[in-house]
Amino acid sequence: MNLYTANGMENASNDARKSGPSEPEAAPERLYEARKKIFPKRAEGRFRRFKWLVMLITLGIYYLTPWIRWDRGPYAPDQAVLIDLANRRFYFFFIEIWPQEFFYVAGLLVMAGFGLFLVTSAVGRAWCGYACPQTVWVDLFLVVERWMEGDRNARMKLDAGPWTLEKIRKRVVKHGIWLLIAVATGGAWIFYFADAPTLAYDFATGNAAFVAYSTVAVLTATTYVFGGLMREQVCIYMCPWPRIQAAMLDDNSLVVTYNDWRGEPRSKHAKKAAAAGQPVGDCVDCNACVAVCPMGIDIRDGQQLACITCALCIDACDAVMDKIGKPRGLIDYATLNEYDANMALATDNGTTSINPDRVRNADGSFTDKVRHFNWRIILRPRTLLYMAVWSAVGIGLLVALLSRDRLEVNVIHDRNPQYVLESDGSIRNGYTIRLLNMIPEPRTILLSLEGLPQASMKINGLVSDDDRTFAVSVDPDKATALKVFVTVPAAAIDQSHESFSFIAQDRSSHERDSYSATFNAPEARK
Repeated sequence: MNLYTANGMENASNDARKSGPSEPEAAPERLYEARKKIFPKRAEGRFRRFKWLVMLITLGIYYLTPWIRWDRGPYAPDQAVLIDLANRRFYFFFIEIWPQEFFYVAGLLVMAGFGLFLVTSAVGRAWCGYACPQTVWVDLFLVVERWMEGDRNARMKLDAGPWTLEKIRKRVVKHGIWLLIAVATGGAWIFYFADAPTLAYDFATGNAAFVAYSTVAVLTATTYVFGGLMREQVCIYMCPWPRIQAAMLDDNSLVVTYNDWRGEPRSKHAKKAAAAGQPVGDCVDCNACVAVCPMGIDIRDGQQLACITCALCIDACDAVMDKIGKPRGLIDYATLNEYDANMALATDNGTTSINPDRVRNADGSFTDKVRHFNWRIILRPRTLLYMAVWSAVGIGLLVALLSRDRLEVNVIHDRNPQYVLESDGSIRNGYTIRLLNMIPEPRTILLSLEGLPQASMKINGLVSDDDRTFAVSVDPDKATALKVFVTVPAAAIDQSHESFSFIAQDRSSHERDSYSATFNAPEARK
């Protein structure tokens, strides 16, 4: 041990004797806050009824759609909505999408994006509060939870109480129903990719493909964990939309707002405070808005990332205002411009604290200076732009859908050899032609040549004679491949590359398609 080390240890020992016994080290700071359980109380009111309606519609569409039948004839599946990956088709009632028509799906995604921008800029996170799958399934799981364990106070008491047989029974039944819902959710998803009745039978008898069972297992786990166990944490920590939506909002976007310009100062003893000459707001600090919030926040603290604008706090507050004889709207949908104007009125442009008497007349009604929501504010340049883009994409897709041809012809020229010299001096080129019949019924297609006046055509395996037009039977909803040879007399060739077209036509439907091709000849024939 060297001198510096010895001296250092001695000094440290002396310092320790002077300072007395060492204090215990502070516990390390936690990186994540432990989840606090939320027990939302059941709300009653117009927004809650609207959420019930949305939940019934969305869940009904999701679970029942694969079982809807749609007659497309004997050559196509009769499931109304089907994503047929094996045959690379997408069926949606009377619409059939082929792989090369995927731009329709891309267009729908663009419409969904601009629709989300439009809704958010107009009414905030209404998608999150009403129609998001996470919100819908959490609502469904809460229905089961309330049915088994009671409303807010009963659930809190049960959660804090000891583990008894009754508590175990309730928890087992609740989680069992949650798992059944999760299994039904995963099962409904796989029915979109195959004939639902057939797949259901195969799944139940153990004859379905492995991917079906694995998909149901994954979706069961995610639905159970996200909807039953994690709930609000999915929205707060996992979903990117709360961070993105800030760019979609402006000062005229409707969001759920606590109007503290009329609610502050709060008092549970409003009559005593008013008798003492103190300013009193409409908020009685009952915490009803907090009790019903599925995210566990207090809307009176202002706009927060966790708020999904489900508006259940509005229902709870309106019920309290009705009981105490105050006008509704203490918590309401409002724009930032309205809020700022009314706050300036209540605080005398920010020079004093909030005095609700400044926004009321002597009879208790609001003064004419108080700003209220005007629906025309939704029709502003930003929302009109989103609506215009959304409508333009939709109209473009609709026009393309209604005007699209259900008959296509594709041609591939043989590369080796590019031409063949016949014994009589004529020149022959080979082509592979694919006739796409994109309707679920067989058709007879006339295949002909346009250009090369002296040329003749022969279809290998179909006819033995040469001609310029042939009637070809094509299978329903399939591509029919043909090997075609085009022959031109040597005297009719003026240059090494002659352009012409293959014409495919259905005379019964008047559909017609063409493909420009090239006829190759030796350079010496120029």
